[in-house]
Amino acid sequence: MVMRKLFFTAATVAAALFIAAPAGRAQSLEARESASYRMIDLPTPPGVQFEAGGLLFLPPDSLACSTRTGDIWIGEGVLGDHPQPKWTRFASGLHEVLSLAQRDGWIYAVQRGEVTRLKATHGGGRADVVETVCDAWGISGDYHEYCFGSKFDREGNMWIVLTLTGSFSSDSPLRGWCLRVSADGKMVPTATGIRSPGGIGFNAAGDCFYTDNQGPWNGACKLNWLKPGSFAGHPIGFKWFDDPLTKDQIAAAGLKRPLEPKSGSRMYEEAKRIPELMLPTVYFPYQKMGQSASGIACDTSNGKFGPFGGQIFVGEQTHSTVMRVYLEMVDGKYQGACFPFRQGFGSGNLGEEFAPDGSLFSFGTDRGWGARGGKPFSLQRLVWTGKTPFEIHAMNALPNGFELSFTEPVNPATAGNPASYTLETFIYIYQSSYGSPEVDQTKAVIKEARVAPDHKHVQLIVAGLVEGHIHELHVPGVRSAAGEPLLHDSAYYTLNKIPGHRP
Repeated sequence: MVMRKLFFTAATVAAALFIAAPAGRAQSLEARESASYRMIDLPTPPGVQFEAGGLLFLPPDSLACSTRTGDIWIGEGVLGDHPQPKWTRFASGLHEVLSLAQRDGWIYAVQRGEVTRLKATHGGGRADVVETVCDAWGISGDYHEYCFGSKFDREGNMWIVLTLTGSFSSDSPLRGWCLRVSADGKMVPTATGIRSPGGIGFNAAGDCFYTDNQGPWNGACKLNWLKPGSFAGHPIGFKWFDDPLTKDQIAAAGLKRPLEPKSGSRMYEEAKRIPELMLPTVYFPYQKMGQSASGIACDTSNGKFGPFGGQIFVGEQTHSTVMRVYLEMVDGKYQGACFPFRQGFGSGNLGEEFAPDGSLFSFGTDRGWGARGGKPFSLQRLVWTGKTPFEIHAMNALPNGFELSFTEPVNPATAGNPASYTLETFIYIYQSSYGSPEVDQTKAVIKEARVAPDHKHVQLIVAGLVEGHIHELHVPGVRSAAGEPLLHDSAYYTLNKIPGHRP
């Protein structure tokens, strides 16, 4: 178990004591989270190194789990309050299967070096037909060449993101790229600039996003929109525009080589001269939100998972948490805010999957790197209890500030007081060396806090918005109409574009 020192100010102590447990003791954050989102542990196959891996829910009540060690297991009976799944090993001998999908009766497995499809045709639950669908990218013996795939999109394609051989370079073809692969194996190069993905998936509109981790050309973990033809920031993949093995495929996809970025600049400034450079949709500030962003799952449950329909939930491997992301589109590109959501998972979250009943499965591994959860692996399920937590539901950019929406009505005296909020900004250096500190910090002034008549929306009129910066908001002073503090009182908005603003 990782031991951490806790530092308290008078304000945080007062906020913690504001909600008292029945016995008069302050409740922990995890206990308060569990009042709305209960965590259920699922038994895994005994004696098996059950490290995540990807997830695939198979109606009505089964879950396929792929493992880092190359197996695919199917558990029957994974729902309910006290699940005791019956596990069957569907396949073995594969190479680090990190993602699963299903189509036309086949299970598609994204291995390190290929997309494979498998089917059991003779009963017994064991795959007896195994076929290569696509292996059009390179692979070496390096441990870092992870490969993540999405479910199938509306056009019948799986989106694949390929980690570089190392943090800085790669000689394996198309490493550092996103590819689209059809069910029959056709491959289309789609975007470049990728470093070390941790997951990939779609939002409610069907657009594809991936998480990338801090490293060279990437100051902190981020969520990026994979718009075809875009450049996500790491230029080492540019070499494949000119390589004889790959240049014809890339040209056939209509993609052109972007300009080289300048190390030591700011990504916002570089995007002005490199049209293909896609600014991070949402940054996950390092340490504050986590250190290893991972799997992606969008809540399309129509309220079965609580009040956050349409939002994206992102796993965090090092901190053993799940984060929440609200997105909006400004001038044709996505940006938005991330929020803490749920802590206390048993291991480092990697795979995330919603079930049709609206519960969220999370599959974990410490991968030898360690994770705050303390266990080498875990399989858990989050279930909404029906109690709505008092949270910032959404954060939208305005020409002169932000609009916050809340899950419950606010106390207008506290929500209308600018002193209830603090807002600072910062950004990262866009550089070829590893990571970045927070730089170019500023303090914004909240001049007014305007509470709407419904008491669920508040407009913050701000002096000092900075386009291209992360805006770190803390809301320690706001109370609900019932007198409760926010469950999580922080938000981080990546303000790539101020609406209506022309620099």
